[in-house]
Amino acid sequence: MARYSGPVCKHCRREGEKLFLKGSRCLSAKCSFEKRSYAPGQHGMSRRSKLSEYGVQLRMKQKVKRIYGLLEAQFRSYYEKSTRQKGVTGENLLRMLESRLDNVIYRLGFAPSRKSARQMVLHGHFLVNGRYVNVPSYIMRAGDIVAVREKSRKMPLIHETMRRIKDDVLVPWLRLDKAKMEGEFLDLPNRQDIPIDVQENLIVELYSK
Repeated sequence: MARYSGPVCKHCRREGEKLFLKGSRCLSAKCSFEKRSYAPGQHGMSRRSKLSEYGVQLRMKQKVKRIYGLLEAQFRSYYEKSTRQKGVTGENLLRMLESRLDNVIYRLGFAPSRKSARQMVLHGHFLVNGRYVNVPSYIMRAGDIVAVREKSRKMPLIHETMRRIKDDVLVPWLRLDKAKMEGEFLDLPNRQDIPIDVQENLIVELYSK
């Protein structure tokens, strides 16, 4: 499966804002965006041109792709599926992305970032409804239970991340049982409950051209 393996801090600098792609590092003084908030590249400091309508739409698509750690083909596939569902296409797209197993693990606090969650799923650290699942793109459904495997429950990374998760920041479509180290996917999220600052309608406009 293809994936981006380059420096992710470039993504934040390109989009001009923190995308929190490296977990706790993004909150520390080591954050690259804090040191160099301008765009990457030779002319990053001097390039301040105004974006066209297409440019604004493209940047929004790139931003969402990078937040969820997807490449173009996979992201386009999610968009096409969302157009075939009932409801608003942009909202359907975000609901589908939030339902991915790697994103759910990140939201529950089992991993410090989506990239880390993806790697942990590939390494077989989680069960879904009691069954071994190592596919980060697995789509969770209402009532599904994701749990840390018995052999992985002593991993320092998981415990360190869970200590930073507060109950009041947990999204409303998930339920977390810290003692059992498991979480439940209650239902598909409503758009107003998804805590990312994006305009998904711009993505729909871009792909509709």
